[in-house]
Amino acid sequence: MKKLVADLMVNYLERREVEYVFGLCGHTVIGFLDALSRSKSVKYISFRNEQIATIAADGYARVKKKAGVVLCHVEPGIMNTVTGVANAAADSIPMVVIAGDVPRYYYGKHPHQEINMHTDASQYEVLKPIVKRAWRVDDPEAMPEILDKAFRLAESGRPGPVLVSVPMDVFSEKIDEELFARTYLDSHKTIKPGLAPSAAQAIAKKLVEAKNPVIHAGGGVLAAGASKELQDLVEFLDIPVSRTLMGQGCLSDTHPLMLGQTGFWGLEFTHRFTANADVLLGLGTRFAEADSSSWYPGVTFDMSKTEFIQIDIDPAEIGRNYPVSIGAVADLKEALAQILEEVKKICPEGIKRPELREMIKKNREQFKESNRAIAEDGRFPMTPQRILKDVKETIPEDALIFTDVGWNKNGVAQQFDITVPGSIHHSSGFATMGFGASALLGGKLAAPDKVVLTLVGDGGFGINPSPLATAVEQGIPVIWIVMNNSAFGTIAGLEYSNYQTKFGTVFTTPDGEKYSPNWAEVAKGYGVDAIRIESADEFKPALEKALASKKPFLLDVPMENIAVPTPGCWNINDIYTPKANVVNGKVRKNEKGEYEAPNHSASHKN
Repeated sequence: MKKLVADLMVNYLERREVEYVFGLCGHTVIGFLDALSRSKSVKYISFRNEQIATIAADGYARVKKKAGVVLCHVEPGIMNTVTGVANAAADSIPMVVIAGDVPRYYYGKHPHQEINMHTDASQYEVLKPIVKRAWRVDDPEAMPEILDKAFRLAESGRPGPVLVSVPMDVFSEKIDEELFARTYLDSHKTIKPGLAPSAAQAIAKKLVEAKNPVIHAGGGVLAAGASKELQDLVEFLDIPVSRTLMGQGCLSDTHPLMLGQTGFWGLEFTHRFTANADVLLGLGTRFAEADSSSWYPGVTFDMSKTEFIQIDIDPAEIGRNYPVSIGAVADLKEALAQILEEVKKICPEGIKRPELREMIKKNREQFKESNRAIAEDGRFPMTPQRILKDVKETIPEDALIFTDVGWNKNGVAQQFDITVPGSIHHSSGFATMGFGASALLGGKLAAPDKVVLTLVGDGGFGINPSPLATAVEQGIPVIWIVMNNSAFGTIAGLEYSNYQTKFGTVFTTPDGEKYSPNWAEVAKGYGVDAIRIESADEFKPALEKALASKKPFLLDVPMENIAVPTPGCWNINDIYTPKANVVNGKVRKNEKGEYEAPNHSASHKN
């Protein structure tokens, strides 16, 4: 029996248990929208901009651990997806983008909105450098096989986005539904590899024999759902754990073996361990620039002192930035269980380091005490530390938080304790402005029973406030907390520390007065309940009201622009390092030929 390709595609999505398609309409996808309108289980979520749709799909995928599905129109629709798709690619988030294209019979004739600068009907090449694979479906009968390949590729190995570009006439072709028979037989999951037994044994031996071991955990631990396995291993051997930005929550920030974040916005205490480890096991991390202090030796990591071991699902990441004595490709949930099994054979009683736990405890207490005064300060505009304190005291422990770019990401990762795995979501690889304001919609759809909110700066929220409209149309009860400092605050601080100017980074009127839209009134214009905070003591009750409302809610919170402490280094064109011992891109050595410890006498000013 012959059926429309669009109907068969929707049927396929239903059988894959796809709940939502995130998108924006256009004439090239109306055939697919028609088919979606008849679906009993797949719901279409309409947005005002394709970038927002892709980021919402990204947020859904982060929480659901399965591919978010995006529908977009031919150019300029697919052009608007680029940033969101690239954000997903950088953070290893699975996504399937279905893009409408010009009809096949008009290829090369310059039909409305066709891209054919170098080849005919070449819109799929827009995303080609970004996605794991791009298909253009010129043969309707190839659709079943392509869909199976697309979802499998997006969700397997190192997850990421893929593109299926569909000429609009293909949606309306009729093909024999028997062609989709293969998709009923294909499994929907790919089993990921464990460690080779010899590798598990070798890694276990290294960890047991090390004097100063550290486990450095990245987002791959959370992607693999390996938090329990990580905790079991580190508790058996009392190994301290450092983490990346994406790794926040892989082990509770209050765990007695958690050192904290590394890198530019990390913790000085953490670096004392990571820069002096004799064995460091990297788990699901690329040892990226911000997490590794631009790879300056002796600041966050030091290859002259440390033997690196690395486990990742992507072989391309092994040894990318640090040489490894053991590099292994494996699923971390399987791998960590295997390593612990081998450790118990070598060291049945485990290892206890009570003095280490006590040291971590005292440092955590000292760090919190050092922030206490500013976190309890009643000044207005509010301090960012006070905002975080009030949020922490008000929301449930398992609430889902989506950050954006600036204090709400860097400060949260450094100072806001996350205790439930998977309850914090950052844009890391791309640090995309506007991520939090859109991604939380997908997060709430993935976890409707959770409180879901974003901490977002006014710069990030101002990128595109139209997620407010989708929240109202779809009845998605999320909370936007706009940390409003009338500036692109982080860049303002970086520019001022180098050039003593904030040109182009702060929001002012022509006469130099500080300027900010009244985001609460903007939100009300969209139909969203909103409050503009007028004093520090008003914030917490307002947040409680937002939580109780069970409706979309925005809080506009004027905030002082205080820089996040930066214990690490960041080489921006060799001009910006806040450490006095870093000169011309190199860390100085002392008379003994050792790299000097970071000098924190130089401060990052506003």
